[in-house]
Amino acid sequence: MTLNIHGTLLDLSTPQVMGIVNLTPDSFYAGSRVQLADDVVSRVRSMLNDGASIIDVGAYSTRPGAAPVTVEEEMQRLRKGLEAISKAVPEAIISIDTFRADVAKMCVEEYGAAIINDIAGGELDPQIFQTIAKLHVPYIIMHGGKEMIESQSGHGGPSDYQYSDLMETLMLYFSERVNRLHDIGVCDVIVDPGFGFAKNMEQNYQLMAALDELHELECPLLVGISRKTMIWRLLNTSPEQALNGTTVLNTIALMKGAHILRVHDVKPCAEAIRIYTQYSNSI
Repeated sequence: MTLNIHGTLLDLSTPQVMGIVNLTPDSFYAGSRVQLADDVVSRVRSMLNDGASIIDVGAYSTRPGAAPVTVEEEMQRLRKGLEAISKAVPEAIISIDTFRADVAKMCVEEYGAAIINDIAGGELDPQIFQTIAKLHVPYIIMHGGKEMIESQSGHGGPSDYQYSDLMETLMLYFSERVNRLHDIGVCDVIVDPGFGFAKNMEQNYQLMAALDELHELECPLLVGISRKTMIWRLLNTSPEQALNGTTVLNTIALMKGAHILRVHDVKPCAEAIRIYTQYSNSI
């Protein structure tokens, strides 16, 4: 599989690392937060040197209990960070973590962002699918983010998520949206099953066990489990102590055929990919 990045194909036959840069004061893992321009550039350069091929930049925290962020504030944070990155590290492939069409349009047109990462799967902004089609960029579609964002806005959101069949729900969710995106001209669609979003602990591990079923969609598969609750709550630790658990689950995801791993800690992930690739080539 490949992704068209500004006319150049990014080969996914070897799994790729997506490094997380949060331009927020309140993301769940404090180590991922950066606001000052020099710190943003330093973080991006460090991630690229450690083996990241994609940098995912976000300005809206989806941490439970985080305050909602206005469109204006999200754009202001992104402009500040992207201005610094585009000047200092213009070669970086930048993904934008947003569910808003106007924000996506601004980041692609003004700063050359290469990928849009929508945790709401098009459910919170009816314009985003058409916007992505016009921008001609790869689009990451995630399951479960809508409920998290709505709960931040005071609209509730279920505390216990009931699925008669979790994988069937995910397959129907993605197949309908992928088909709709392809119909309007979006060529590169990446699916993210949304670990930690609208899923309880047991469901997250059920999803990991059945992850390879999503290859039926014939789309690149992104997995983001870095330092999440499914790790540190199970181990009775904290996000700061969840790196080892993250590496274990990333390795399982690789064995299930993940194409992109979205992480806070690039070097351990890149090393896991090198070891897994060597192992796979030796079979």
